[in-house]
Amino acid sequence: MKKVFFLVGALILTIALTGCNKSASGGSDDDGIQKLTIKFSHVVAENTPKHQGALAMKEYIESESNEKIKVEIYPNSSLFGDDDEYQNLVSNNVQFIAPDISKFVGHNPQFNVPSLPFAFDNDEAAEAFWDGEKGQEILKSLKKDGVLGLYWWPNGGKHVTSNSGPIKSPDDFKGQKFRTQGGQVLESIYSRLGAGSESIPFGELYTALDQGVVDGEENTSSNIESKKFDEVQKYMTIMNHTRVDYAIFTNTTFWDSLNDKTKEIVEKGVEKGTKVAREKAKALNEESLETIKERGKTEVTELSPDQIQEFRDALEPIYDEFEDDIGSDVYKAVREANDEYGDSE
Repeated sequence: MKKVFFLVGALILTIALTGCNKSASGGSDDDGIQKLTIKFSHVVAENTPKHQGALAMKEYIESESNEKIKVEIYPNSSLFGDDDEYQNLVSNNVQFIAPDISKFVGHNPQFNVPSLPFAFDNDEAAEAFWDGEKGQEILKSLKKDGVLGLYWWPNGGKHVTSNSGPIKSPDDFKGQKFRTQGGQVLESIYSRLGAGSESIPFGELYTALDQGVVDGEENTSSNIESKKFDEVQKYMTIMNHTRVDYAIFTNTTFWDSLNDKTKEIVEKGVEKGTKVAREKAKALNEESLETIKERGKTEVTELSPDQIQEFRDALEPIYDEFEDDIGSDVYKAVREANDEYGDSE
């Protein structure tokens, strides 16, 4: 009898220990969520729409996974910068990036859309385009590299800053050199305006402006204010002539490795982040412009409708120049988005 009790007790102990080991190793008796550490790298400051979206994504994923999934966010080019974040996404050294879309024009010239002069009347029209069939087709065009575009994240219309005098007409660009995000369309824009352009990593831009490597740059109010470019630029012109638009991209090897339960949580986290990034973009740009004005370090010029039209007329030939590269079907989708959501009557 003692031997029977001993064997039963040993069996119970073995079962108990086995259960503990399964739980600790993520075995079959857990909730099905994979234990992961996800890295999200971006190049802008913390007080920007992009970072706020990333924080919302992190909060949702970690909460819904009961902390089994950790999301590490690296702002300010602290992990990877403009020049190497894409390659590190391809290599799966980072699982999410949210770059300026125009950075990808070397992979697909249709990523030039935000650089088309005065293409979108407002954020709503840009959102309609990128959420639509043609925009999604462009975002998904990098699968050959193992990269999957998920959602458009806005920043907004770009403005111009300079140290060489206020910019009020196309002639004021002549002889100056500007930092741009790169790409054929932006190069052509500045060439047509009689200016030079140079692609400089965002994390190096403040120093380049301070040292006079370039005369000026173009960016959104939130980027100009958060990186304090107004400290090293004397003049700023409100133009909205081109846009900074981001998109959140992931690595396909990582994405395909997620089981259904885990992918559902990560997908919903990305959706939450997208919602926050979109909601905050316009408000943060408006607040940042007011902050720039209050700091009083740079002279802010707001153009009249007639002055804006002068720039529109000067840059209209860009559309004919790049129609073969970008596609008449893309131009049509841009027009349709403006017709439905833009300011034009």
